[in-house]
Amino acid sequence: MDGKTLEDMRTALRGPVIGPHDAEYDAARGIYNAMIDRRPAAVVRCTDAADVMAAVDFIRDHDLELAVRGGGHSGGGLCVVDDAVTVDLRPMRWVRVDPTARTARVGGGTLLGDLDHATHAFGLGTPTGIMSTTGVGGLTLGGGHGYLTRRYGLTADNLVAADVVLADGGFVTASESEHPDLFWALRGGGGNFGVVTSFRFRLHAVNMVTGGVTVWPAERTREVLRWYREFLPQAPEELYGFFALLTVPPGPPFPEEIHGRAMCGVVWCWSGDPDAAERVLAVVREPGAPAFHFAAPMPYPAFQSMFDELIPAGLQWYWRGDFFDRITDDAIDVHAGYAENLPTALSTMHLYPIDGAAHRVDRDDTAWDYRDAVWSGVIGGVDPDPANAGTIRRWCVDYWQDLHPHSMGGAYVNFIGEGEGHDRVEATYRGHYDRLAEIKRKYDPGNLFHANQNIVPAR
Repeated sequence: MDGKTLEDMRTALRGPVIGPHDAEYDAARGIYNAMIDRRPAAVVRCTDAADVMAAVDFIRDHDLELAVRGGGHSGGGLCVVDDAVTVDLRPMRWVRVDPTARTARVGGGTLLGDLDHATHAFGLGTPTGIMSTTGVGGLTLGGGHGYLTRRYGLTADNLVAADVVLADGGFVTASESEHPDLFWALRGGGGNFGVVTSFRFRLHAVNMVTGGVTVWPAERTREVLRWYREFLPQAPEELYGFFALLTVPPGPPFPEEIHGRAMCGVVWCWSGDPDAAERVLAVVREPGAPAFHFAAPMPYPAFQSMFDELIPAGLQWYWRGDFFDRITDDAIDVHAGYAENLPTALSTMHLYPIDGAAHRVDRDDTAWDYRDAVWSGVIGGVDPDPANAGTIRRWCVDYWQDLHPHSMGGAYVNFIGEGEGHDRVEATYRGHYDRLAEIKRKYDPGNLFHANQNIVPAR
């Protein structure tokens, strides 16, 4: 972008426009995943929907490339593109709760922790992810799953309406009654259809939960995973537990004698009757005595932020994922083979349950196609040292390639790794891809919004 265009953009917009020669540039282009080091032509910090509309018009009319940043948590760094303009929604970070209607309106730059904080004051909440630093926007548009999914469904299942700036600069509200085709596509179709400036969510009763973690030595992965695959799907929907391979971090609640040891484990969230928590979690001894078990009542926002300090922004990340309708013996052999050889202390594998309430939504009701999946898996290579970027990427790809034949073929769109081909996007949407491509042609025929896991407009 030449200097005159940059200055014209500053004149056209209310929020700050940060260019490569500005002191704030490096901070503005930085995102959660430090493996991504891209240099956009500008970062536009939009103050409101009107600013987003003006930014979209300016970018389109000047034949510039556009990317959108909400929370900046994209593993593939889709919110920053070399020589493009990033529409940064971080100034639009707000929550308005209506406790009577049990809904919350949320700005496009809001983080999960902001939403949890605001709704918790009223004893309410909605399903989101497992870290408070994640952006609401990207999570919701990809579908969204987390600690409350078995009880209350996906994040997208709880979306009531969304305000959207379209490729032509127009502004619409999408809901079941207004632009229902767009509303359908937004619930799982990613950032393909416009810039969502605000979301309105349905809320549920959520206050104190019992959060916990149980770990066993990594060499027991086979027996623990065999128990877990049978136990979790038939457990009460108020109980959520994701399976993980991990290296025990140095610090509480873990005792010093297991710090740095390779383990398999389950992270629990019980959102039902607090008095029943101890009885429900007594099952953790069924696969054999764990090396460590911890469970305690805590406010839901406190549990939601439990991992924030362990994996802060600025680490090197590479991840890949897949959906699973079962955990086969062959898949367990793959997990066991990698369990004792995690390449770095923060590298991990998680299996997130997406059954229960998520299965009671018809597969054609939203863009999320995999209503028959029971787990959403992700393999994450993570380390603070850029020198280890190649190591964690190779480990992740090798693990994924060995495990993928035992999957359903597609993945949660937010877990598609950098460099995966368009066939992975098509596999993620399965039979819904053609319908999404038609909706894309209607709302974004020129594919202005292509810095995403892209759905190409139908011809």
